[in-house]
Amino acid sequence: MARNKKKQNLDDNNDMMGNQDAPVPETPETDATLTKEDLVADEVEATAQLRDELGAANDKYMRLYAEFDNYKRRVAKERIELMQSAGKDVIANLLPVLDDLDRALKAFETATEVAPIQEGVSLVTQKLKTILTNQGLKEMESIGKPFDADLQEAITNVPAPSDDLKGKVIDEIEKGYFLHDKVLRHAKVVVGS
Repeated sequence: MARNKKKQNLDDNNDMMGNQDAPVPETPETDATLTKEDLVADEVEATAQLRDELGAANDKYMRLYAEFDNYKRRVAKERIELMQSAGKDVIANLLPVLDDLDRALKAFETATEVAPIQEGVSLVTQKLKTILTNQGLKEMESIGKPFDADLQEAITNVPAPSDDLKGKVIDEIEKGYFLHDKVLRHAKVVVGS
């Protein structure tokens, strides 16, 4: 009712001023009150919805974090078990060689001839090399080849006996080895200069 009265007053004022075509502004007193209440209710509802979504995202994050932490522990445990079992297999394969060496030592005590013991030790050495080769070990061949700092460690340089041996390996102090095509130990060599 108050709104209609104000509208009538504005219409009367417009008539007096000769301003009949001007639009009449409406006063949104009651509409504004409802709109503010609706906005507050919408904000409360939106805030509650955002809190629920945040709670769900945090829960999902915590579950994912816990799952990843469990995965890391499981992988670390499996890695340790793998290393232990790999070492176990190698040691189990070396036990017959150890037995053979024990027999060779006993044979040294009562031996009168060196040739049979030398042959036995040679067989044990061959058996050991076979087992290690099956595990991926491979000897480096250095003598007579050009010096390679990635594979060999030069202990000393000596004058080369001939020109074709300059820069090449003349002698091998300690053998080098590969394990699955990666350098396990560098060869210690004497290089011709």
